[in-house]
Amino acid sequence: MTYSTYIFDLDGTLLDTLGDLTASVNYAMRTHGMPEHPIDDVRRFVGNGVRKLMERAIPQGTGNPLFEETFATFRQYYMAHSLDTTKPYEGIPEMLAELQKRGCRLAVVSNKMMAATQELIRHFFPGTIEVAIGEHEAEGIRKKPAPDTVLAALRQLGVGKEGAVYVGDSDVDIMTARNSGLPCISVLWGFRDRDFLIQHGAETFVSVPSELLGDHS
Repeated sequence: MTYSTYIFDLDGTLLDTLGDLTASVNYAMRTHGMPEHPIDDVRRFVGNGVRKLMERAIPQGTGNPLFEETFATFRQYYMAHSLDTTKPYEGIPEMLAELQKRGCRLAVVSNKMMAATQELIRHFFPGTIEVAIGEHEAEGIRKKPAPDTVLAALRQLGVGKEGAVYVGDSDVDIMTARNSGLPCISVLWGFRDRDFLIQHGAETFVSVPSELLGDHS
């Protein structure tokens, strides 16, 4: 099936951000005398926003008396270093350009900080992604898997759910699509593997970005 509106997750779907996230987590951990994490740990920690990422990374989570200070260090460092090694997955820019050429509407919704989300979109996809929404729960917009950011993106695009699809790489994305009433396409180049995604209800997969332009298996 072809779609007219594509709502994309960001980390693990359009951009490989894992290196910069890991470096930022470990800078914060080092700064505050805590144990660092290998990249595969951070891969498991991501998906529910940066606060939850740091709750998982910091010993005792929010119960740690240094939690807020360490979280602030992470945020500050990541905003300064979010472009150090981050890059689009191979084939992503070409896929987005082709969808746009076909007249499709394109948006990104992420649990990443709003400022970081919009900076990354401006840097990597300024001509193709029309709407970029990050985490801003302080304004009453719940983060994924709540449907709020997806519904806000559809409103900003000026389109309805008909012909829209959600594309992501995680269990959070599968739940987000379900809660939003949209079909979901799960990508296999991101932070979760096929078996994990199947266990969390994924049914439609793509192995390379170009498959989003045609049939899905």
